[in-house]
Amino acid sequence: MKNLVSRLTVAAAAALATVAASSAFAQYQKGPDPTPSALERAGSFATRTVNVSSFGASGFGGGRIWYPTASGSYGVVAVSPGFTGTASTMYFWGERLSSHGFVVIVIETNTLFDQPGSRARQLTAALDYVVGQGNSRTSPLYGKVDGNRRAVAGHSMGGGGTLIAAADNPSLKAAIPMAPWNTSSLSFRSIRVPTMIFACESDSIAAVSAHASPFYNAIPSTTPKNFVEINNDDHFCVMNGGGHYATLGKLGIAWVKRFVDNDTRYTGFVCGSEYNSTVRSTEVSESRNNCPY
Repeated sequence: MKNLVSRLTVAAAAALATVAASSAFAQYQKGPDPTPSALERAGSFATRTVNVSSFGASGFGGGRIWYPTASGSYGVVAVSPGFTGTASTMYFWGERLSSHGFVVIVIETNTLFDQPGSRARQLTAALDYVVGQGNSRTSPLYGKVDGNRRAVAGHSMGGGGTLIAAADNPSLKAAIPMAPWNTSSLSFRSIRVPTMIFACESDSIAAVSAHASPFYNAIPSTTPKNFVEINNDDHFCVMNGGGHYATLGKLGIAWVKRFVDNDTRYTGFVCGSEYNSTVRSTEVSESRNNCPY
């Protein structure tokens, strides 16, 4: 009898733990159930912006923040432009991600010529800045930022910086390097952060065979990872959507939703039938992943 009571107690505790975990995940769900058409355009959240001057920033060069006006706290994403690029070249990502329920900062770098390692540190500094604003009663971001759910993204050298940031900060929830450029993939063997790499097939600046592809291969098979190559386009195929607004938006939003919000409603869009439908379109020349996740 005593053993039976013990087993029942253990079973009850496990059931309660499962319910508690499910409730914790559920609180991160933001917005309506996803559909392919909904992810191909701006989301349901009204947003506002606030500019960050270089004088107010610490460790990065300023930028622009997008945030949902609805109440509640949201995961935070920092985005870096590429070599010689300004924040405005990546505004698409701030606009699109925030409208689906994230606080997003697209940074200006300290100089236009900062290398990937510097951009990695600046992405981390920008995340810290936004989290600090979320804790400040005088900020419009007060109460809107969940500092435990952070992600990074970036283009070119900003993409290389994104990978370095992911290697250096395993507590990050997601990373999206886009047409990433870096001189070595060795450190990427330690990445534990779920990573989606966007590549551009005709990239002559960060050739896929020398950059995006070996970077993807270096990431351990135990880490959720995805590789999507945009068909017959150049290094700039991801800047402000690069004309691939539906495809990039759908995949990028779904990746951040799945891993920053831990929202399993989006699983099919990064690993499943909806994903397969997207990557089999004429816009995508190659895709790889290590599903399921």
